[in-house]
Parts: sequence; structure tokens; C-alpha cells
Amino acid sequence: MRSFEVIGGKKLQGEITPQGAKNEALQIISAVLLTAGKVTISNIPDIIDVNLLIELLQGMGVKTDRKDRHTCVFQADNVDVGFLESEEFRNKGGRLRGSVMTAGPMLARFKKAYIPKPGGDKIGRRRLDTHIVGFQKLGAEFSYHTEDGFFHLTSKRLKGADLLLDEPSVTGTANIVMAAVLAEGKTTIYNAACEPYIQQLCKMLNRMGAKISGIGSNLLVIEGVKELGGTDHRLLPDMIEVGSFIGMAAMTQGDVTIRNAGIENLGVIPEKFKQLGIKMNFVGDDIHIPSQENYEIQSFLDGSILTIYDHPWPGFTPDLLSIVLVVATQARGSVLIHQKMFESRLFFVDKLMEMGAQIILCDPHRAAVVGLDRGHPLRGITMSSPDIRAGVALLIAALSAEGKSIIQNIEQIDRGYQNIDDRLRKLGAQIKRIA
Repeated sequence: MRSFEVIGGKKLQGEITPQGAKNEALQIISAVLLTAGKVTISNIPDIIDVNLLIELLQGMGVKTDRKDRHTCVFQADNVDVGFLESEEFRNKGGRLRGSVMTAGPMLARFKKAYIPKPGGDKIGRRRLDTHIVGFQKLGAEFSYHTEDGFFHLTSKRLKGADLLLDEPSVTGTANIVMAAVLAEGKTTIYNAACEPYIQQLCKMLNRMGAKISGIGSNLLVIEGVKELGGTDHRLLPDMIEVGSFIGMAAMTQGDVTIRNAGIENLGVIPEKFKQLGIKMNFVGDDIHIPSQENYEIQSFLDGSILTIYDHPWPGFTPDLLSIVLVVATQARGSVLIHQKMFESRLFFVDKLMEMGAQIILCDPHRAAVVGLDRGHPLRGITMSSPDIRAGVALLIAALSAEGKSIIQNIEQIDRGYQNIDDRLRKLGAQIKRIA
């Protein structure tokens, strides 16, 4: 197992460009199963999770022509449905949470889908009820087989239905949309997720011949069609990388420009970092974070302590709460971080406290951070990355800390951030991979 060795205290300087969006990629690449036509996808992030999904599709018989590491032509004109029952599918699918996204397209086009028990981050329960209940309402039959650990879904035909989702799940919405586009009749999805990545998926499907309206709202209306064709699609910049780079610049007192940041699709992300006192300049589609000696957390208008919490889009994404938390440790002032969605996502803060941060873990969902105002720099320690976002939060802490830090289990970081060590070295970070 490889690790990062980080010598902290270096001010990051220069320019960096975010990769293509990981969460969008998992949906978009799965959608190629809906058509026998060619689908060209560009700005693909070269990361473990996405590469695993592409390998999974190749095992299913999907033709892939990878023009380069960020562009691939897919053609699912000879899919081997029997591969779903193989040990290889179970092993690869079980490693990847995103494998669940193949279920909607497979069920729609081939009337059969298997879902392995979800893999991915260990951040708490990530239930599949929204996906499976949605499929059932469209006419699928569901069973769980303990002997192989698969959720089995079959359907003679899918029929449109009126759906009220119990939660605005992004992956659940995407999966149900992909199943509904080839179902008979009209489907309405109320309380649908409306993140930019869902909007991107719907726009791509419409270019392929689907009939989806209400894009960008929480009420989607889908008129089923008999078949879809090919298309070209470019992934958005990854908003989580953008937020991570803002945090890195602020924590290291750096001067960093984030090129082609996709500002119009960032929602409230810049505003949340501004609430921590971080200055930003917007030039075209670039974000410039100037060097700041100190940044001060705002309070609410009545003077009470700021609370930052996750919320379905257009609220603040839960994937950036770990980043906000670590950035707050060196701010002036206090903030309450409330992680509503996942009960294990704050359990990395013990490492930050060991580094010298002043944090009170109130319960599995809430942490109070008392900023050090750079009066006491964090100190380097040895730690392990529990999940993608916490891993990068610990990396940010290490970049700003005094002395040497070792971050173990960096495969978790590599799952979501491509060549992060190479890219950070170009900004002046002292970081290397070690055995």
C-alpha cells in the first residue's frame, strides 16, 4: 500500500485546471448502455473509479476506443448480458459504488440487471431503496440473493409511472431517468435531484433522442421512446476539485488561479468559502485565490456562530464539508459543521486534532471548529485516508502543517483525484509517493 510523504508549509502558487467531473462521468459512461450507437465522451477524469467502470463495460462487451486518457468512443452494440452473472462482474462491481449506475440502462434495454452490494467509501449507510423502489414502480421485479450477494432485477417491459422519490438522491434520480427513457408511456419523477450532473445527463439523453422536460427542476417528465442513438458529450469540470483547490490555496496562504472552473455550475460553493473569509476574484471562467495572511469566519446577521451544512442542490454539496472543516481550522473565528447525510464522514477529525486543530466532535454528524487564526500551525503526523474527501482534507492539512506528514491508504484519494501529487508539485508543494 502506497503513501504520500508531504513536507508542509509551502505556499502554493501558479495555475491548475480541474479534471472532468467524477460523479458525472459515472452516470454518463453508464448511459452508453442505452444505445447501440457510438457515444463519444470527452474530458474523462483519469481516476480509479472511472477506469474501473470502463473496464466493467468492456467485460460486458462494450467496444471502447480510448483516443487518449480523457476521450473515449463507446459502442454497446453487442452486450453480453450473461456477464452480469459472472464472478468477474461481482468482484469488479463490488469494488465500485458507481456500478449501480449500470442497472437503469440494462433494465431498460435488456430487461435484466444485477446490482452487487455497493463498494466505495466507508462513510456510512448508502442505501439503494430509492433506486430499487423506482424500478419496481416502473414494472421491474426485485429479489436479493444471499448466495451471490446480488440484487436481481428483471422486467418483461417497463411502463411509465408517477414517482415521488423518498429522497432527492442524485444516483437514484439518474438511474430511474435512464430506465424511464425507454419505458412505455410517460414517467414523472417528483422530488428529483437537480444537480448540474443530472442536468448534463438529461441533456445528453435528449440529444440521443429521449424526451425529457423539466431539466434543472425537481419535477422531471419523461416520454418513453423506442430507441436512442449516439451522440458526443463533454463532462463538466469537477466542482469538488474546484472547492478542494480553493481550500488548498487558502490553507497554504497561496496564490492560485483555477482555470476553466465551470463557475456557472458551482452554485453556492464559492459563497460558502467566502463565508470562511476566503477572497476570490472571478475572471471569465477562472477563479483567482490571492494570498491571504488571515481569513475570518463570518457570523450570522444576529451575531450567532456560523453553521455550514449539506443540503440537496442547489444547497451545499456534502462532498465539500470535509474540505470546509479543515480550512476552518486555521481561520479566525468558529463554525459548526453539520454533516446531515452520512454518519461516518466526520470520523477523520481525530487526526486533525492530533495535528493540533481545535475541534469538538459533538456527535457523528456535527463538529464545532475553533479556528487557530494561524497562531498555532498544525504539525505533521502519520495518518490514513478513510475515504476520498476526508483523504484530500487530510492532504490539505498536511500541506499547511509544519514538518513531515505521511498519508497512508492513498488509493482512496486516487479514486477521485487524478495525478494529484504531480499537479500539486507544479504549484510548489513538496509531496511524493512512497512505498
